Amino acid sequence: MRAAAAFTILLAATAYAQPTLTFAHDIAPIIYQNCAPCHRPGEAGPFPLLTYQDIKKHAREIADVTSRRYMPPWAPEAGYGDFSDERRLTDAQIKLIADWVSQGAPEGNGSETPALPKFTEDWQLGPPDMILEAQSAYALPASGPDIYWNFVIPVTLKTMRYVRAVEIRPGDKRIVHHANLYVDRARSARRQETVEGQGFPGMDVVIDRPLSEPDDGHFLFWKPGGAPYIEPEGFAWRLDPGNDLVLNAHLRPTGKPEQVRPSVGLYFTDEPQEKFPMLVKLEHDGALDIPPGNRDFLVSDDFRLPMDVDVLAVYPHAHYLGHLLEGYATLPNGQRKWLIRIPDWDPNWQGAYHYKVPMFLPKGSVISMRYHYDNSSANPRNPNQPPRRVVAGNQATDEMGHLWLQVLPKPDMVTVNGDRRMELQEALMRHRLEKYPDDFAAHFEIGALRLARLDPSQALSMLQIAVGIRPNDPEARNLLGSAFVAVGRNTEAIEQFRAAVRLRSDYWTARYNLARALTRAFKFDEAIEDYGQLLKQFPRDAQVRDELGELYLRQGKRAQANEMFSQALAIDPKDAVALRDRAADK
Repeated sequence: MRAAAAFTILLAATAYAQPTLTFAHDIAPIIYQNCAPCHRPGEAGPFPLLTYQDIKKHAREIADVTSRRYMPPWAPEAGYGDFSDERRLTDAQIKLIADWVSQGAPEGNGSETPALPKFTEDWQLGPPDMILEAQSAYALPASGPDIYWNFVIPVTLKTMRYVRAVEIRPGDKRIVHHANLYVDRARSARRQETVEGQGFPGMDVVIDRPLSEPDDGHFLFWKPGGAPYIEPEGFAWRLDPGNDLVLNAHLRPTGKPEQVRPSVGLYFTDEPQEKFPMLVKLEHDGALDIPPGNRDFLVSDDFRLPMDVDVLAVYPHAHYLGHLLEGYATLPNGQRKWLIRIPDWDPNWQGAYHYKVPMFLPKGSVISMRYHYDNSSANPRNPNQPPRRVVAGNQATDEMGHLWLQVLPKPDMVTVNGDRRMELQEALMRHRLEKYPDDFAAHFEIGALRLARLDPSQALSMLQIAVGIRPNDPEARNLLGSAFVAVGRNTEAIEQFRAAVRLRSDYWTARYNLARALTRAFKFDEAIEDYGQLLKQFPRDAQVRDELGELYLRQGKRAQANEMFSQALAIDPKDAVALRDRAADK
């Protein structure tokens, strides 16, 4: 019996004996890989975690925040999407840190400590092919609420280039929490600036696209500790002379006045774009009207895919009342595929997540968004204490519910270049009309897409509704005029072009369309007047001179016509129209 008791004690001692854990052998590899990228000088972490002394000083804090999975910040729940950029500690790693701290956080043999990762304070991808800087710094006040500031950065290219990677340097990383970069091909963001080059405020910036041109379909995002994303082969995106970049930056006051002036590094490739991804947004902000005290307010959206797609990445977005965020797809056979699930949303750690392997969704799959909001006093992130009614809006204290997906539509046998973005965009806009029947933007965009897809009658009906909803919108008037031209109703087209110019005198596209429509109506003197204003605005435009020269020819004014052709040839000696008409005159 005594022998059996001794054996039992020995087994118990063996079961409960823990091996001695050390910083050098067990903990340093975890910290260096998962914590040091942010916790080092010049980065966003509030203190460095590079040496044993650094980590011993914060050992209990590290054990606490890792056990609660507050650090390292990684919002998606395991098993609900397999992401390539995952920074999540395993259960075993978390236990290892806790056990090491409980043992007194010993250092161990210093010779076993792995070498520090190699960090660079310079451009992570090497010297960029082009560096663009914000035109002026933003003066961040010493205190107050977080600020979202939009820097408009002109692109100084002379020829079109394809971009394979972007590196964002936001400035002092203690100040900038995260940033999104947008390509503004229509230069629409400039209109939101009070002073040119100074930028403008706003959490969710609206960027107009050129008519009928789909978005570029890329998440261009920066967050602390993140590495620049290099586009896969065939995914490089186009950047044209005259485009703008808009950097939407989340800024946090530090207790003293700061100057923030970000820069962007561009890396080019000669390989043209062959893959055309698109950003698909699920949302139902119109349903966001959250009563005070409501702990589980649900907002949902469902969109049926009109084609096969590969889902490449996901970007969920809500404000401070967001709690449980879910995105999933239901296949035609009823199977559910999870896109993402975030059980404890924190907008401070939002980001874009790329899948390790693209997720195939066949035509007919339904993409679903289910967002739950907590507007109670129990929500520690609720900006209103006591809680108040919250609706959708562009301020941090308002709410939003967006699920962005980067998808690659599968090509079919008839689409030119395999680019099916316009088809998908139209389906999204028609889905938007199901939620918001009087939505101006959806009617306008469907009209533009129908016009681009050579269906002017459908375009006309949509654009007439758009103008009825917003009669003082010059772009809608101009596009409606173009639809009237396409169906041969030139008199009504002139009326719309004139309205567009009245609404915005510097709307040169509408004035050009008006000049052409007046010419077709044999109202030559009026057309000449509009062409003359275009010449003043665009002194180096050969096409305007060609068209005005041909108008003069129709009037029998050969001297004035030849003067226009001569000016066109001075701009472009190979101008075919001017060469042809000058030769015909001789």
